[in-house]
Amino acid sequence: MLNLERLRTLDALARHGSVSVAAEGLHITTSAVSQQMAKLEREVGQQLLARNGRGIRLTDAGRLLAEHAARILSQVELAQSDLEAQRGQVAGELRLSAFPTAARGLFPTALAELRQRHPALRVRSRELEPERGIRGVVRGDLDLAVVLDWHNKPMPLPDGLVKALLLDDPADVALPAGHRLAGRDEVDLAELAEDEWITWGEGEFCHEWLMLTLRSRGVEPVVGHRAAESHTQLGLVAAGLGVCVAPLLGRNPLPEGVVTVPLRQRIQRHVFVVWRADADRRPSIRAAVGALRAAGERVGGTADGAPTAASTAS
Repeated sequence: MLNLERLRTLDALARHGSVSVAAEGLHITTSAVSQQMAKLEREVGQQLLARNGRGIRLTDAGRLLAEHAARILSQVELAQSDLEAQRGQVAGELRLSAFPTAARGLFPTALAELRQRHPALRVRSRELEPERGIRGVVRGDLDLAVVLDWHNKPMPLPDGLVKALLLDDPADVALPAGHRLAGRDEVDLAELAEDEWITWGEGEFCHEWLMLTLRSRGVEPVVGHRAAESHTQLGLVAAGLGVCVAPLLGRNPLPEGVVTVPLRQRIQRHVFVVWRADADRRPSIRAAVGALRAAGERVGGTADGAPTAASTAS
């Protein structure tokens, strides 16, 4: 009889393509992955893995069994979800991620509420950029991920995920206190055409959004500095090294020497949480979504509307 944990290990290898990454996702050692696979190969009487240079690849038998493993694990997830729903208890382990400003602006409030209201629920959280969070939910490494898109650039989501809006997060422009436009009530993006921009890493979703937005307003951006974390960007602004977009969520307290000014072309990002549709009935998922939405309301955003399927809402 096939062992479920060994099938889970095979599934992780098929999804990640790496023993070390699979081990990290499963929270076990690389030697434990190798041992599980050796036992699974003895169980099925076929070779499932083959060396591929310094890495590994699945054999034909390995790919076939991995396809079955993915379906079996999905059914197990559905069974667990139905059992949790029948019990109605918020318990067990829940794994969450959020991009940095959401982790700072939402997690302290939401996770403290979950701990107080549901002491039998063990929450594990980490910071991940939106794309990595979504991949983690799809792979099953995460139960929930807080992600974002922008009003003019939706974040593509795979089928099989459900999402709920947490808040609409308005963004201003952050300027050095001595900037020529620092005292204005609002500024136009075109007025910043000669400024150096501080942005995210090349190829990141938010960087691509900023380039799209500036160019749509006739501004060919001059990128002076890149930083993944918003407070690093604001620190560079404080040093007089450029300007940046400053969403409201998680930006306070502003560093000394930085002012924010509203943009005439109002821009905002949509912050939402995603999870797998096959886990939709789990009380722990519902409790976490409720706590995150309540935290979003406290920071002044809006979070109207019921959860929606990613295939129809993204």
